[in-house]
Amino acid sequence: MSPAATLAEAATTTGPGFLSPAGVEIAFLLVGLATLGAALVTVTTKQLVHAALWLVVALGGIAVEYLLLTAEFIAWVQVLIYLGSVVVLLLFGLMLTKAPIGRSPDADSGNRWIALGVAVVAAVSLVWVVVDAFRTTWIDLDGPAQGSTKVSGEILFQHWVLPFEALSVLLLAALIGAIVLSRRNEPTDATDASDKGQR
Repeated sequence: MSPAATLAEAATTTGPGFLSPAGVEIAFLLVGLATLGAALVTVTTKQLVHAALWLVVALGGIAVEYLLLTAEFIAWVQVLIYLGSVVVLLLFGLMLTKAPIGRSPDADSGNRWIALGVAVVAAVSLVWVVVDAFRTTWIDLDGPAQGSTKVSGEILFQHWVLPFEALSVLLLAALIGAIVLSRRNEPTDATDASDKGQR
């Protein structure tokens, strides 16, 4: 057997590798770098509206990453929920609270280095957990879609139903808390207005 045939046989038996990336893998890396850059601009810009718009780019990049991983259902959920709801809610919140459109010195915090340290530790921990969990797992991009509605529903409601319900209760508690905090100052404001009117 020739050396070339031996190398070819070894390559087929050892499976895929990082030294011969396909076009999808290169696109995944480029989109990931663009998404990372948009996320960095989101947290470093001093203009709130610009931060919201760069957040749109970052979340859209994540949706593209899901598409490249053949998870079409999760990608469109990302677009509908995050791009179509969360960002719109954030922009409406900025407009309704009359937040400054230009540069806002109040948005800058003196705890920047502490936040950076926490972000680095969280990022390293997340990367380590993901790499350790999927060290030998490869996704067959040419095979059947792994992120379809049927597959995602079976995994979610068979293996992750308890965390899913716990998250829904947590979001409901956060919504109730936001309503309580927003309505707590109304009587005092009305009292102050009435006192000013009497004076």
